[in-house]
Amino acid sequence: MKNGLIVSLSGPSGVGKGTILSKVREHLPESRSSVSVTTRSPREGEEEGVAYFFRTKEQFKKMLSDGEIIEYDEYVGNFYGTPAGPLKEMSASGSDVLLDLTIAGSLALKEKFEEAVTIFILPPSYEELESRLKGRGTETEDVVARRLAEAKGEILRANEFDYVVVNDDIDEAARKVEAIIEAEKARYERNKGIEKNSSWT
Repeated sequence: MKNGLIVSLSGPSGVGKGTILSKVREHLPESRSSVSVTTRSPREGEEEGVAYFFRTKEQFKKMLSDGEIIEYDEYVGNFYGTPAGPLKEMSASGSDVLLDLTIAGSLALKEKFEEAVTIFILPPSYEELESRLKGRGTETEDVVARRLAEAKGEILRANEFDYVVVNDDIDEAARKVEAIIEAEKARYERNKGIEKNSSWT
């Protein structure tokens, strides 16, 4: 059995990564998601073990020291990490795993899993990103300003990813991500020896 794809989406906060992944999963219902661990407080409507595993900073550091986190990053004063066990198990079972990671998280994942596919999601413009962040109504003005300032530097790191998708239309962006996944599955490196199938020789 071939391992499933490990696909990570990254980009500035507010760019629409989570919404894109939700739409992709609607069309790829057999894909799996790895729930991240975070030390930030839950937002309204977020459930433990569904949106994130919410932990204190002390608990998170213990997980790190025990080797239970594959990659992690600190963003706006909070830690975000991907738990090791579930990700390895899902990929080994042949399931495709779709991840929403920070930029540093995707790059760290690529170092550990060379076959992982990294996709950078770009906003159509800085002004549109600002509008989306303010429209969420989940952060204070200071946090929004900090995220926008960080976004300028983050966008310059798009060249470190395998693919780039501009999210100017959510459905079109999701379609492009799905096309990338299908193309990656067809790469010869993932299908070595297929030409030697006995039914074709």
